[in-house]
Amino acid sequence: MTPQPMLERPLSRYELISQLSDGASMTFPHVSWEEYEELLDQFVEPAGLRMSYYKGELTAMSLSAEHENNARFIDQLITALKLRLLINIRSFGSWTMKKAKKQTGKEPDACFYVQTAAAIGNRIDLDFTTDPPPDIAVEVDIHHKTKNQLEIYATLGIPELWVFDNGRLTIHLLEDDHYVEAETSKALPMLTASVLTEFLNRLPKDGEFQTLLAFDEWLRSIKQ
Repeated sequence: MTPQPMLERPLSRYELISQLSDGASMTFPHVSWEEYEELLDQFVEPAGLRMSYYKGELTAMSLSAEHENNARFIDQLITALKLRLLINIRSFGSWTMKKAKKQTGKEPDACFYVQTAAAIGNRIDLDFTTDPPPDIAVEVDIHHKTKNQLEIYATLGIPELWVFDNGRLTIHLLEDDHYVEAETSKALPMLTASVLTEFLNRLPKDGEFQTLLAFDEWLRSIKQ
């Protein structure tokens, strides 16, 4: 009797996501909220991976070194700003924000509490169902466009969204459940889209150290 060939087991969502190459993304339709939360538990915030969930659709993105470098540098700019201008700002990185009732979840590239920093105090274990959302979320979108990106952040109630893509940073302010593009940050009004774009574009040319020094010099000039 001729032996029957063994059928290969289809890869699970976890296995498919684990094998994503740098800068690649994959979208899965018809994913339950329970499956989404299970995947979050399985990955536990690994470096270089972001997942978003919106009304049954799950998107996983494996991030490139360029993407991570830009996201980390934005966080460094905010650190420099809060130290130079003495503003209490809490940074929560790519903390997972989710609302089960609205079937929406997202991991930003960075997020910051500014006006609401005092309300959360020194706590690090926040509950997004009861605690206020970050005042600013950041999305670096170099290699792929996140489907329903603005809708996801609007559903989560993020007051201000910064999107850095194709060498340009744009600021989006939440008004009546949708975003309106603005030149000036509402949470940090000393910052504009043009200023942030300028320093992010200096990073690959001048390097991290020199760009941070230039940003600090600019901060000192506006403080006077």
